[in-house]
Amino acid sequence: MTQERSECTEDEARKSNVDVQELKTESLPKEKVDGSSTCGIYVQSDTQAPPPCRQAKRRRTSDSAMNENVSETEHREEKERANAPESVADEFNVPPKREKPAVIEERTGLIQFRVVTNDNKPESLVILTGLKHIFMKQLPKMPREYITRLVLDRNHWSMAIVKRGLQVVGGITYRPFPHREFAEIVFCAISSSEQVKGYGSHLMNHLKDHVKDVSPIKHFLTYADNYAIGYFKKQGFSKDISLPRSVWVGYIKDYEGGTLMQCTMVPRVRYLEIHDFLATQKRMIQARISSFSRSHIVYPGLDVFKQGKKDEKRDITSQASKVEMIVQPNEVPGLRESGWTPEMDELSSRSKRGPHFAVMRHILVELNGHASAWPFVVPVNANDVPDYYTVITNPMDLSTMESKLENNQYETVDDLVKDAQLVFDNCKLYNPASSPYAKCAVKLEKFLYERLPQWKQAAGLAV
Repeated sequence: MTQERSECTEDEARKSNVDVQELKTESLPKEKVDGSSTCGIYVQSDTQAPPPCRQAKRRRTSDSAMNENVSETEHREEKERANAPESVADEFNVPPKREKPAVIEERTGLIQFRVVTNDNKPESLVILTGLKHIFMKQLPKMPREYITRLVLDRNHWSMAIVKRGLQVVGGITYRPFPHREFAEIVFCAISSSEQVKGYGSHLMNHLKDHVKDVSPIKHFLTYADNYAIGYFKKQGFSKDISLPRSVWVGYIKDYEGGTLMQCTMVPRVRYLEIHDFLATQKRMIQARISSFSRSHIVYPGLDVFKQGKKDEKRDITSQASKVEMIVQPNEVPGLRESGWTPEMDELSSRSKRGPHFAVMRHILVELNGHASAWPFVVPVNANDVPDYYTVITNPMDLSTMESKLENNQYETVDDLVKDAQLVFDNCKLYNPASSPYAKCAVKLEKFLYERLPQWKQAAGLAV
């Protein structure tokens, strides 16, 4: 009995010990237990666990105090969550977006973003060495000595994604020019095993916010190869360089075969919160549209389509069934509110083409396809024949006839034939009878009047 109670006491004490550790961890303001921080600053926690309890009385006292502290902490946190929105998105009731693994891993402390330079500190050199190996592996065409020289250059800074144990999985090396208000991104790479977690975009957002906070830099410039152009476009970079050449020429490194791209940062935008910002903006625009639009209102369906049972046999061809299925447009909910008027139905029921459009279209196709139609396809060029429009006051050609037909300017076939006759008469008036143009007009005119009765008869028109 004594042995069982002793084991139970030790087990419960160990459980109490773990719970107290978790309570102390939750009471920390921002820093992670493993030494990481959401802002990329490494903070080592020196919180130590209390010694194990071995007496039942002390265990009960510890459990009671712990439960009171936990209840008080949970009550305070619930009250804060209920009274204050956590973000702008919560304030405007924007539905949360599914977070990328990179965001979740940073929040849980699996990764952190470290800004380092060659300051001769051992930790910085370890991170820069790991970052150098990432660049060498992901950029095989770049000389190794060149990568090493730039990463370790004291004029360059690097933002690295670091896991526990200073394991580098990606990063960006850049050179700032504060007096020129721009920075050059020299290298950017993520480990191949980590490229599906959204590290690249999250890293760039961190870099933008960091550079804006610590310097007057407003622009990024970089030379991107063909494989990286798509990535940089997604991060807001463009091939259109708006920065004056006098600002950056001679300062950045020129790479053969690379494409120069620029990104101009928006001062008031927090890029790590860009999703909430855009979602809130979209919601406000939709709310503004809904204030004077009715497109968001959903009306119930028509009951007329629900009548009858599936097993009922109905003669849908009967007049009674047809009458039952008739629905007046003004009875459809929301149709009149959308701006519908009876005149709209009349306009939509009108035929866009005349009754003789098909036959007239066929006549024009036949005329254009004739071997003698080439002088009459387009209007006469006044530059080639300066006095033509002085002699011919009412010109006509086949392309003009096609335009008039498409615009419903011919009511009957005879109207079309009159314009065709005008083409022939103008040609014979301006050109001598022995000219090739006049001969073409005679041949095409003969062809038209020989085939016209057949075309009319095929269309059911009086000959």
